Amino acid sequence: MRNFTYYRPGTAEQAVALLEANWGNTELLAGGTDLHDLQKEYVAQPARVVSVSGIKGLATIEPDNQNPVRWIKIGAGATLAAIAADAQIRQRFAALATAASEVGGPQIRNMGTLGGNLCQRNRCWYFRDEHVQCLLKGGNRCFALDGENRYHAIFTQGHPCVIVHPSTLAPALIALGASVEIMGPNGARRTQDLAKFFFAPRNQKDREHTLAANEMVMSVTVPLRGLSSASYEVRHKQSYDWPLVQAAVAFDMNGGKTANVKVVLGHVAPTPMISEAAAKALQGQPVNEGTAAAAGRAAATGAKPLSQNAYKVKLVEVAVKRAILMAAGHKRYWE
Repeated sequence: MRNFTYYRPGTAEQAVALLEANWGNTELLAGGTDLHDLQKEYVAQPARVVSVSGIKGLATIEPDNQNPVRWIKIGAGATLAAIAADAQIRQRFAALATAASEVGGPQIRNMGTLGGNLCQRNRCWYFRDEHVQCLLKGGNRCFALDGENRYHAIFTQGHPCVIVHPSTLAPALIALGASVEIMGPNGARRTQDLAKFFFAPRNQKDREHTLAANEMVMSVTVPLRGLSSASYEVRHKQSYDWPLVQAAVAFDMNGGKTANVKVVLGHVAPTPMISEAAAKALQGQPVNEGTAAAAGRAAATGAKPLSQNAYKVKLVEVAVKRAILMAAGHKRYWE
């Protein structure tokens, strides 16, 4: 690991003032579960590390002050364990609570944060190998296209780099209609729909999100819409593993039929992927085995798997079907 200077500012404004206009020389540090790995792997070699742990109010989870409550704001420093355990989130945002509770193991959840989960770097083994000069490290090719790609994207159209986005919270938050608050230089703040926050990187200058190098995530706001929601993951093992496929769904139930359907896929494309086809297949339908399966098949439409990951197409169908049934309160017959 390269030696670095450590900063622990007391305010977000001070933290942003320490950042630079370009990526690489300075990095933000939250729980460290991603950054320290990258440093030890010599993929990230910042000269300055800016910790956000001293910023007051960055880890709060709180509703607005209206009656009835219109939204819940989650600070970027809130840990995954705190999000998973929060009573309001568990009651109102089942998809988010489930997604947070299934990240890694207890140690990771107690250190990892909301902001870190959304902004982490991808987990491609070529990218993480210090000896491989892939597209995202200044090289001229994506080695996964013709190499070991069993965990890579199956929705690859137009993407020269076929990573999958690693955030497990993102699909659930997008399905729930969340927005993100961002602070930039001189205390300037902006709010962005979380569905537009993620980006498919193409070269060394890009990150997996739309943040500028001198910006930081402050919070995520989730509106209260009374939606039924669920997140379902398919993975090799039950803890300390990234999903092979994830599906997050949210919808209203009006007269026994669905409305305002949102289906978001995770770990199958370079960004969390909203499946309009799956939403259309379920919209206005009762939720049962048949309609949930039809939505699952629709979600897999357009997949173009690589040489080793065609199995993910079926997993998409299964994950979407089960997430829909869970959101509607059906018995989990597969457990």
